[in-house]
Amino acid sequence: MKEIVDAITSGQATAGDFAALRLPESYRAATLHKSEADMFEGMASVDKDPRKSIHLDEVAVPALGPGEALVAVMASSVNYNTVWSSIFEPVPTFAFLERYGRRSPLGKRHDLPYHVIGSDLAGVVLRTGPGVSAWRPGEEVVAHCLSVELESSDGHNDTMLDPEQRIWGFETNFGGLAEIALVKSNQLMPKARHLSWEEAAAPGLVNSTAYRQLVSRNGAGMKQGDNVLIWGASGGLGSYATQFALAGGATPICVVSSPEKAEICRRMGAEAVIDRNAEGYRFWRDEHTQDPREWKRFGGRIRELTGGEDVDIVFEHPGRETFGASVYVTRKGGTIVTCASTSGYTHEYDNRYLWMSLKRIIGTHFANYRESWEANRLVTKGRIHPTLSRVYPLEETGRAASDVHRNLHHGKVGVLCLAPEEGLGVRDEQLRAEHAEAINRFRVPAAV
Repeated sequence: MKEIVDAITSGQATAGDFAALRLPESYRAATLHKSEADMFEGMASVDKDPRKSIHLDEVAVPALGPGEALVAVMASSVNYNTVWSSIFEPVPTFAFLERYGRRSPLGKRHDLPYHVIGSDLAGVVLRTGPGVSAWRPGEEVVAHCLSVELESSDGHNDTMLDPEQRIWGFETNFGGLAEIALVKSNQLMPKARHLSWEEAAAPGLVNSTAYRQLVSRNGAGMKQGDNVLIWGASGGLGSYATQFALAGGATPICVVSSPEKAEICRRMGAEAVIDRNAEGYRFWRDEHTQDPREWKRFGGRIRELTGGEDVDIVFEHPGRETFGASVYVTRKGGTIVTCASTSGYTHEYDNRYLWMSLKRIIGTHFANYRESWEANRLVTKGRIHPTLSRVYPLEETGRAASDVHRNLHHGKVGVLCLAPEEGLGVRDEQLRAEHAEAINRFRVPAAV
């Protein structure tokens, strides 16, 4: 592995040099164990500890198939699906791997007693399989997490509709929280030359998800002048939604849970910010009953910030806790677009405010290759910036996931895999200097 790292950090190795490197037989990876899938049985979600379920193991390098690539992973990051994987919710991910394993001999490689997790990476191509011509060993890349087969016609207008659509590192094995990852070559995209490895690994999943959810015609189709309510606006998803709203001429109304997170939104350029804890919003009277008076109070606060206007779009991902309020505060004819349910999957809302006001609910899930490419292109141009707040070594992946699970983070939490230290991998110092403040915005120390 040292020869691989030396070649990458030298900045001088050629494609031929990388092709000539000997691949190791094994590599270190953050894994879950199938034998422990019931370890948290009977516990409340909040009490489940990723530090107990995530292991650092030495695992075998997988065989390379057609249309695939092996990537030396310099850095990765933690997403909420890492948390779901680590607490075995909503089901243990081994169910996904077993299903994939039944599909084909190539799929069978993924059905193992361990699961290498992680859905982001920044690194260097080591090998490509038969049929790959767009990428060569030595190229610096990031990867989006959409894995598709495209043998059905259903996915050819929008690859997210492929019946065999999976999220790499969540519903497949050999993910990015490791020293080596196996990806399909059509997951690869150019690494931003002005970013370090850990910075380049941070946007990935959440950047593409936010792009489809908010900007794409497959999502809300945001336009200039829209008022956009963004829940968790300083978090992994929300921090990119806030940037897209500002870059696209919309007005973000950022909902956060602390003064520190409110200040982060203001540093991004947002002016309308609601600290929901400080203002005491309680949308549920008890476990079974919502409080419409709180919806109305929340809507009134939004109008104070927008000059009397309701929101055109609600960027939803908390789910059960907030969904009733989201439907209520959306303007007539507006859109609630949802991609997750981190506070619960069973959403409840008063349908009168939906049907009689001609509102729409749109479900989105990650992004197709084109949407991911466009989202990444904005990163490479310095239009959208990483929201990396802190970085852990691969050995502490469990702690990183625990921080995200307990909401002790803001922005994205990174993980160094093969990179020996932070700050490596920058190739365009001039572009970096132009955007240094924005790149480091989330790295400013803040109590969370």
